Amino acid sequence: MQFSASQLATLLNGKLEGNPDVIVNSLAKIEEARKGMVSFIANPKYEEFLYTTRASVVIVNQTLTVGKPVSCTLIKVKDAYSSFALLLEKFSENNDLKNGIQQPSYISPTATIGKDVFVGAFAYIGDGAELEDHVQVHGGAFIGDHVQIGCQTVVHAGVKIYHDCIIGSQVTIHAGVVIGSDGFGFAPQSDGSYKKVPQIGNVVIEDNVEIGSNTTIDRATIGSTIIRRGVKLDNLIQIAHNVEIGENTVIAAQTGVSGSTKVGRNCVIGGQVGMVGHIHIADGTRINAQSGVSKSIKTYGTTVTGSPAADYISTLKSQAVFRNLPDLEKRITELENQIRLLATERESIQ
Repeated sequence: MQFSASQLATLLNGKLEGNPDVIVNSLAKIEEARKGMVSFIANPKYEEFLYTTRASVVIVNQTLTVGKPVSCTLIKVKDAYSSFALLLEKFSENNDLKNGIQQPSYISPTATIGKDVFVGAFAYIGDGAELEDHVQVHGGAFIGDHVQIGCQTVVHAGVKIYHDCIIGSQVTIHAGVVIGSDGFGFAPQSDGSYKKVPQIGNVVIEDNVEIGSNTTIDRATIGSTIIRRGVKLDNLIQIAHNVEIGENTVIAAQTGVSGSTKVGRNCVIGGQVGMVGHIHIADGTRINAQSGVSKSIKTYGTTVTGSPAADYISTLKSQAVFRNLPDLEKRITELENQIRLLATERESIQ
């Protein structure tokens, strides 16, 4: 696939500066790009590469002021990062799309398969499962009984979706994801043992969700564990039973959300965050990496950090004080010594 600079400028609704007829056929990082490639600069610290790059076209923010002559064609846009993401999507269109049923694979006679569905080798489609049009189920995936998968959803290799789970349209589920395994429910007994609590609910994943590799989403004890529209989950995340993640929330790797916690819309949650169960996280909350959230966050747009998580600015101030503790201790010791000396002098005078 190839584009001219003028075509790219039209696609991205950008302003072109340079040769409109130059052709590009691939994308690359600004410091590695060569002739025939398009790159971008979204972070100002990479501006130095703009003056040495061999890329034919570079996408930049319209706010960027070019300080030296450049050899490439520039396309100035409102948001260079989002524009480059759109280009990545265009260049990758149809690269991974396949059709047909590969063998060996198993599709239950009672399953419903839509148009232009792909089922890879060694995949399993259970009884009563429903796959809508253009679904892609790659090799080694397991689709349990009565699972519903919406149109244009991609299920990558080795994904396991347990029975009765519902997956929306245009969802991307990366390799090794497990959806619908039992929630961690065990009732303590008088003799010190634990009795398993049956997990009879399911998982509901709405449209336009992306789930990173080896993430697990447990089925509800009763009702549903719910991942709302537009959520983006990184790799290696644990979502426990009866959790609800609000629309357009993003969660980074190695985060764990305990049972029955409700996370609001448009939240940004860093890596290795831990949340206790049965709490509510307000819309627009931002949680710093490695934070431990032990109680509900009730105010919209709150930013927290630390373990236990607390207000971001207050925590930074506390950390500044903590770093100065050795110096403060030294000053206090000096003051105590001076007080003792003054007291001794006063006693001698009396």
